[in-house]
Amino acid sequence: MVRDQLEARGVRDRATLAAMSLVPREAFVPEGRAGVAYADGPLSIGHGQTISQPYMVARMTECLALSELGWPWTEAPPALLDVGTGSGYQAAVLAQCGARVTSIERDPELAERARERLAAQGYAVKVVVGDGSLGYPPDAPYAGIVVAAGAPRVPEPLVEQLADGGRQVVPDGGGRSQRLNIIRRVGSERETRTADACVFVPLVGQHGHHE
Repeated sequence: MVRDQLEARGVRDRATLAAMSLVPREAFVPEGRAGVAYADGPLSIGHGQTISQPYMVARMTECLALSELGWPWTEAPPALLDVGTGSGYQAAVLAQCGARVTSIERDPELAERARERLAAQGYAVKVVVGDGSLGYPPDAPYAGIVVAAGAPRVPEPLVEQLADGGRQVVPDGGGRSQRLNIIRRVGSERETRTADACVFVPLVGQHGHHE
């Protein structure tokens, strides 16, 4: 997977590749789907949600530029926010990078399953239930935020919860015309650039799509 799906498509970040090689993806797919856990595409996990394609998980992680934040950490690890816990796989990859990870999921059943999977694999991820478009202020500011759902526009509360110099990776747009936005906070300003085309389930919430 790392060689053929990630490196072959240009993923170069050492922290990302190391984490993707170590997190057992089969532990985060539904029962009976382990045989296709490393397939080059997303997989349904029920409740209208998916576990993202390995490449997209890696690309979003790489866009956080963890190496620029000091990976491997010699001081306190940075706080990261994972919006849309789903199966817990993206949160596991971020935790494998050595970060302190908070993950927020709107579906209580998915949140509980992810919490159990993460704990079983030894990842100390804080999983909370709530509206991901509002972020999670108690653990802010975050050095990085990954949003695994498409928003009609960049949720302002998430930008406000970024630390100075922090990055947010969020898909926006509608239907199959989404693209990844990488937003870097610089003081009171923000720098935005657009990366890969992508397709994610909708981000539902106060600053996302309606129910």
